Amino acid sequence: MNDDIIDVQTRAERAEGLKAWGWVSYLLHLIVAVGAVVPGAQPGAALLIVALVIDLVKKGDAEGTWQASHYAWRIRTVLWAGVLYVLTAPLWFLFLLPGWIAWGLISIWFLYRIVRGMVTMNQDRAINA
Repeated sequence: MNDDIIDVQTRAERAEGLKAWGWVSYLLHLIVAVGAVVPGAQPGAALLIVALVIDLVKKGDAEGTWQASHYAWRIRTVLWAGVLYVLTAPLWFLFLLPGWIAWGLISIWFLYRIVRGMVTMNQDRAINA
């Protein structure tokens, strides 16, 4: 009986730890996302890399929990945004306005995904991809 109580406490502590790391990652992503949308507020890619490393390291710990979807959500968001930025980079060399519009739309999409994930995690729910 005592082992069951300890097991429940261990799972609860693990879930809270994963959620805390998830919030750290979401906040770092949010800083980067807001910086990408607001002109002149670029915090740099370093915060994004730190957040991505956190997600990659902790994703395995979250396997089998509702929080696993959030780690996968953030990783996919960063990878897709990176691919989209690279694919639209030539627009900057051809014409300034199309590049600005494309990167602006990608940045807004990135911000939307981060805010949606934060709202869903705050409700203690998995995020549907």
